[in-house]
Amino acid sequence: MNNKPETTSQDRTFFGQPRGLSTLFFTEMWERFSYYGMRAILIYYMYYSVTKGGLGFSQATAASVMSIYGSMVYLSSVLGGYMSDRVWGSRKTVFIGGVLIMFGHIALSVPAGSMALFISILLIVLGTGLLKPNVSEMVGGLYDAGDTRRDAGFTIFVFGINLGSLVAPILVGWLGLSYNFHLGFSLAAIGMFLGLVQYWIGGKKYLSKDSLYPTDPLEPGDMKKLTVRGTIGLVAFGLIVLLMYLLGSLNLNNFVLLLSIIAIAAPVVYFVIFLTSKKVTTVERKHVWAYLGLFIAAMIFWAIEEQGSSVLALFAANQTNNHFLGLHILPAWYQMLNPLFILIYTPFFAALWNRWGKKQPSSPAKFATGMLFAGASYLIMVIPVVMFGTDTKVSPLWLVGSWAVVEIAELLISPIGLSVTTKLAPKAFQSQMMSMWFLADAAGQAVNAQIVKLYTPENEAAYFMGVAIVAIVAGVIMFALVKPIKNLMAGIK
Repeated sequence: MNNKPETTSQDRTFFGQPRGLSTLFFTEMWERFSYYGMRAILIYYMYYSVTKGGLGFSQATAASVMSIYGSMVYLSSVLGGYMSDRVWGSRKTVFIGGVLIMFGHIALSVPAGSMALFISILLIVLGTGLLKPNVSEMVGGLYDAGDTRRDAGFTIFVFGINLGSLVAPILVGWLGLSYNFHLGFSLAAIGMFLGLVQYWIGGKKYLSKDSLYPTDPLEPGDMKKLTVRGTIGLVAFGLIVLLMYLLGSLNLNNFVLLLSIIAIAAPVVYFVIFLTSKKVTTVERKHVWAYLGLFIAAMIFWAIEEQGSSVLALFAANQTNNHFLGLHILPAWYQMLNPLFILIYTPFFAALWNRWGKKQPSSPAKFATGMLFAGASYLIMVIPVVMFGTDTKVSPLWLVGSWAVVEIAELLISPIGLSVTTKLAPKAFQSQMMSMWFLADAAGQAVNAQIVKLYTPENEAAYFMGVAIVAIVAGVIMFALVKPIKNLMAGIK
């Protein structure tokens, strides 16, 4: 029996898409408003002096914490996928996640120093992990097999993500940098509250009843095993931290390094589980192998794209002439360039994929092309550093140009990656496979947490050039692997 409410090929009530896409569209829009609003000012909050309302971290430490924070946000999607698949079902998991996110922003709105920061990080990390993979998985569930609207639907969904992300840096950045950081964080909390309200109301009307139930519920006795394994994991982590303390090496930088190692190891473990599980069929196993190549490319891309909130945020504050054409530009406002270009480009890409239909390039080919654009975005940043040095503040148009190029890459990778993940997911691991898409971001940002420390005025040109070369080489390799990956994706269009 099909329990999908109006989610068949006849349901075209939301821009030609299923009506349930509207509910998920606005849920993610408000969640991204809260997250990217907070993120637009967080690095400045960390490294501004206490007298200016900040915490007084060094800029290198602030950039590293920003990266590992983002990594942990996406790493926790593993928990979200598991809780959805085996305990709560996707709809309830998303709601619980939203509540945790809201309280995380509330914690930051309280002027309680670094303690409030770390409490907030914990809550938002857990909440986003519960919410993000399951919202995306429910979008995939709106479409029947073979529905050619899927890629266009995910592109519209990503449009919603970026709509919230566009408005947030303007409003939260203005409040946070012009008046008080904690007022900015409060606005982020209000945004998440609004998202929860519309999700609760719309979910009852337009989302599938299947989303209320886990796809692979825990069997009797499984909870005990889960509790034992969880306890062992926490004890092991605690022992490692204790050993670091006894050796006198427990500090913020080394703790970030430990988290980076965990974030990189997590997808390795998951791929092993998927490839060896008896619940995965032979055909599904080939799909997982195909996904591995796409995953590595995505990890490199996200490592570049996510540096917008760390490396490029520092460049915006320290080396950019923010008085332009009579306007005073707040450094946080540059964070709106990411969603701005996504919103500009999205209608074009959605129309392009719809027009080409079955003749459009394959997912691996789109990924390969995206990698070349990602590398080009950092080649642009080499130019002003070489031309003017690091002591001269340069035009903001260099940052605008870099973001304009990298967002072409994002639209070739992000919505396509979300879509192809739902297509390649083994039936028994649907939500957990969606978690893998976010683990690509987690691993990329875990790498960032270490390499952003190398970003200094003395080696800016080499830094930008090195990152660009890695992306371009990865793109060339991906082009060579298009045919083998397509063969492994047999039966998937």
